[in-house]
Amino acid sequence: MSLDKPIRICVLKMGAIGSAVLLEYILDERAERKDVEVRVYSTGAKLFSEDYGRELAEKALSEEYDLYIVVSPNATLPGPTKARETLREKGKPVIVISDSPVKKIKDELKEKGFGYIIVTADSMIGARKEFLDPTEMALYNSDVIKVLAVTGVYRLIQKEIARIVDALKKGGKPELPHIVVKKENAIETAMFKNPYARAKAMAAFEIARRVADLTTEGCFKIKEREKYIPVVAAAHEMMRVAARLADEAREIEKSNDTVVRTPHDSKGNVLYKEKLLEKPGSA
Repeated sequence: MSLDKPIRICVLKMGAIGSAVLLEYILDERAERKDVEVRVYSTGAKLFSEDYGRELAEKALSEEYDLYIVVSPNATLPGPTKARETLREKGKPVIVISDSPVKKIKDELKEKGFGYIIVTADSMIGARKEFLDPTEMALYNSDVIKVLAVTGVYRLIQKEIARIVDALKKGGKPELPHIVVKKENAIETAMFKNPYARAKAMAAFEIARRVADLTTEGCFKIKEREKYIPVVAAAHEMMRVAARLADEAREIEKSNDTVVRTPHDSKGNVLYKEKLLEKPGSA
């Protein structure tokens, strides 16, 4: 496929997780690529209703796309489920990006022909009205974003989508990802050079992953207000610590001048560099 006919990617967002916030920008970080076009459709925070999922998918299907990505918290819920099922009728590749609850349906997703990337560190927010306001929501997501960026999750998503785009450019049928993102494959993709930086990033990932244990408990299991508020607050403190560890890991790599960067060029090739002052080359 020539560059005068770019690959068209449609991102459908339902609700907010860290993987969703900057997803379209991961694919074209300087708005320079000529080989892809990305469009985003969203229901905002709403994701529980089948009607929302159907309407969102139908809007996306009003134009022609080569790849669909449905990103949401807990893709087992009615909204994301209906969205992907509606898209599947189009016969185009569909990838689900979501968090840990989706592990219980990953085999079903694969059998039905969906790709998936399940990000276990993209933990649920502490959604209690006595605790969560717009400011707290924004701060929590900023911490999640830092953890996912530093520990290699965003780069792993970048790598998988690049692989699919390359296959589509050649006119082939892409092999969709079936990946559960854990500390091992995330940290490997982050390509740390310093072992202490790697260890700090691994700790950040694991703390972030375990945040969901507390937020699930505080949001769904504990009924007494005086008990669930400290639990969800503790979960947010854990994510804050995870973000600090991630920041420390990157600072170590910066001090050694070994920060790996993988920018796209205008043709969509993923380049590689380590030294700050060197020019990126072929990966």
